[in-house]
Amino acid sequence: MTPTEPLTGGGTAAQAVVRPPLPVKMVIAGGFGVGKTTAVGSISEIEPLTTEAAITEVAAGVDDLSHTPRKTTTTVAMDFGCLTIDPTLKLYLFGTPGQERFGFMWDDIVEGAVGGLVIVDSRRLDDCYAAVDYFEHRQIPFAVALNAFDGRVEHSLDEVRWALDVAEHVPVVVFDARERGSVRDALLVVLELALARTGG
Repeated sequence: MTPTEPLTGGGTAAQAVVRPPLPVKMVIAGGFGVGKTTAVGSISEIEPLTTEAAITEVAAGVDDLSHTPRKTTTTVAMDFGCLTIDPTLKLYLFGTPGQERFGFMWDDIVEGAVGGLVIVDSRRLDDCYAAVDYFEHRQIPFAVALNAFDGRVEHSLDEVRWALDVAEHVPVVVFDARERGSVRDALLVVLELALARTGG
């Protein structure tokens, strides 16, 4: 059945019933300061919901700010946005907090998601191990997306795949979290994985 399907009855002219797009949940994950909030903000067709809090001196002593010296806030719960892919499908995007101390929230955030996009800063690959492990252990389809900070990445895709020890069926791509089209392309990679998993 298509989103607009004619219905007939009672001898009246055919009327079109417009169905809302199918809601699909997707998670954007990764370490601290890799670009999750930026990605949601770049792609969301609504004003994104963020739960940003100021980085205090105490937090600065826990979170590594060496690669993000201008970062003044951090996500303490989640980010939320949405994107209509076409008349049949709408993505609801949930960004996870990056710090390990907020990991207890992940199960609730990921519940019901068809897949995940794990954003990676190639200068600090070890920050994304937890996110990669999370999706692997729960057998949730995911892709790895290297955020091109300053327009470049530190390692090749093959080097990143080897370092993260991800399977060949896991896509590894480069994207720019600031560019709407680039974020959309990365999300579509995850969506294709999820559809292949369900036979859609």
